[in-house]
Amino acid sequence: MNSCGVAAWVGLDWADQQHVICLYEVQSGQCEITRLEQKPEAFQSWLSQLRQRFGGAKVAVVLEQARGAVIYALLGLDFVVLYPVNPQALAHYRKAYAPSGAKSDPVDAVLLMEMVRNRPGCFRAWKADDAETRSLQLLTENRRQLVNQKTAFTNQLTSLLKSYYPQALELAGDLGSLQACDFLKRWPTLEALQQAQPSQIRKLYLDYGRPRPEQLEQRLEQIRRARALTEDAAAVLSGSMMVQALTEQIRSLIATLERFDQRIAALFRKHPDRPLFECLPGAGAALAPRLLAAFGADRDRFQSAQEIQQLSGIAPVTEQSGKQHWVHWRWACSKFLRQSFHEFADHSRKWCRWAQALYQQLRRRGQGHHAAVRVLAFKWIRILFHCWKTRTCYEESIYLKSLEKRNPSLWTEIQALPPRVRKPKAA
Repeated sequence: MNSCGVAAWVGLDWADQQHVICLYEVQSGQCEITRLEQKPEAFQSWLSQLRQRFGGAKVAVVLEQARGAVIYALLGLDFVVLYPVNPQALAHYRKAYAPSGAKSDPVDAVLLMEMVRNRPGCFRAWKADDAETRSLQLLTENRRQLVNQKTAFTNQLTSLLKSYYPQALELAGDLGSLQACDFLKRWPTLEALQQAQPSQIRKLYLDYGRPRPEQLEQRLEQIRRARALTEDAAAVLSGSMMVQALTEQIRSLIATLERFDQRIAALFRKHPDRPLFECLPGAGAALAPRLLAAFGADRDRFQSAQEIQQLSGIAPVTEQSGKQHWVHWRWACSKFLRQSFHEFADHSRKWCRWAQALYQQLRRRGQGHHAAVRVLAFKWIRILFHCWKTRTCYEESIYLKSLEKRNPSLWTEIQALPPRVRKPKAA
């Protein structure tokens, strides 16, 4: 067995139809390539043979993903050591041997195995978080995907209403709400809305809020005076049917998101690290679980804040060649992590004085909104890493004292802010 303590190295190229496996036995130095069918039974049989062949000794498995079917299948196996590899890293490594761009599954399996076996110190074995933390990680990411779907549907709905029924954009309310779904289901055209009884329209508005009587009358008068954008029966018919189809999709997503929120909140309440992220200014019910999921529960996963800054894409990439030096956007990163830290930093400046002062300072220096928020997120990650590593809740008063000593210009900026005492809503 080698210095890494493994009896064999395995490069696994996972595919839809057939998997290619390259196995290097450390003791004999022999390399063999096998193929497996895309069947759970075949994969589990191969794992059983692997355990028996090496007597339960450690086997390092190198693959191109950090989640998915193969990862879930390998979780809980005490003899398997996982090394997920970024697909871009493998692509660049492949180019060193095949500049032409030639590619095949057996070659990728060999390259995966050799890439880590030859330089084990450059890679870190993947250690799974506990089930509760992994549940939070998957649920928060999937929830965001559902939010993106809902946004796409509401954008499509907006575009459609502009083509034949623009009055609904104002009268229906927020198109991503249940009120708008009910409004457009009952009255998908202006003609249907104008034929409705005023009492029916009043009731719908009252069911979703308490508008002032004069505001209600203004809306009813606006409906009476409205004129159709188009009289084309074909456009109105197809538009109204499509609007109803989209509102059904949005209604379903609203209900699904509510179930996700309930489950995420329940998991977050029970998590031992909840106090560390619940107290953050501006985190709230949505972002606090996402930040917890970003760090995880394993304190050995990250050795420095820089690792998280790079993994999330908040830290830019610096390249230098001779006298040339340039800094650019980081493409190879977790987009969801970057979004989580970016959104939190943007929210924090509404509740945190030093964050607000730093943002304003950066904007005056000519930074754009998103560039300034990324700088803010960069600083927040350093703070959060320390709190996470030491299991210490964030205290703004302590950080402000350190700013007074280390950053006098920002401290002066903070003192110039108008007094404002606002507490974020509980997560």
